[in-house]
Amino acid sequence: MGVKKRTHVVVPEELIKEVDRLSGKRKRSQFITQAIKKEIRRLNFLKAVKETAGAWKDKDHPELKEGVDKWVRSLREEDEKRLKEIM
Repeated sequence: MGVKKRTHVVVPEELIKEVDRLSGKRKRSQFITQAIKKEIRRLNFLKAVKETAGAWKDKDHPELKEGVDKWVRSLREEDEKRLKEIM
């Protein structure tokens, strides 16, 4: 991650005690950094889901009308059939 910067944040005391219990006082910053990264990934994922909602149109993918599992099964059957023909 590049350059580190010291910052001041106000956190409830109970939360800091729990962080220290789980990670140890000397690893508090590492624990908080990992938690922030995880939350940023989660929020970015939710944003992407909202932004792309409705992008997938059923009319564009009629092969999936009866369900993805049936479509995957049919692909596998076709592959097995081709393999038998080759051998």
